[in-house]
Amino acid sequence: MRAHFSLQLSIYISILISFTSCSESTTILVEAEPKSDSNVSGTITFSEMDEVVVMKATFSGLTPGLHAIHLHELADCSSADGKSTGGHWNPTFEPHGAWGSETGYHKGDIGNFEADQKGDAIITFETDQWCIGCDDETKNIIGKAVIVHQGQDDLVSQPSGAAGTRVSCAGVIQ
Repeated sequence: MRAHFSLQLSIYISILISFTSCSESTTILVEAEPKSDSNVSGTITFSEMDEVVVMKATFSGLTPGLHAIHLHELADCSSADGKSTGGHWNPTFEPHGAWGSETGYHKGDIGNFEADQKGDAIITFETDQWCIGCDDETKNIIGKAVIVHQGQDDLVSQPSGAAGTRVSCAGVIQ
């Protein structure tokens, strides 16, 4: 009886290992640099598993309060003002808006987050509408940039939410 239980347990463990090893995970880490004479820097991790991308970001050097965060078209943080990244990433040609809005939103319209009194912030965002390095250009975030703005996104102004100066930039490069 013990041998039978041990064999069943071994088979169960082997099956469990094969299922967990079938799930592929991709993770990239990017560093955000200050722009527009700010001191805003941070790190952003993108992880993809089971067709869901999770973005976890930490920033420091912000003014306390609400700030917008978006994905922009190009992973080019070369300009001092961050405008070398182009506009919001909008591969489906929707109007700007709050993420998930029935009236439309850009795939780069992540939204707003709050910096504490020290100017620090942590953001976590999860979606199945992005991928890391896939063949679907309406989902692939590689080659885009993460931009943090000085102000908050009003979620209605076209085409970008009137969020103000770009204070931090990170190119999403694999």
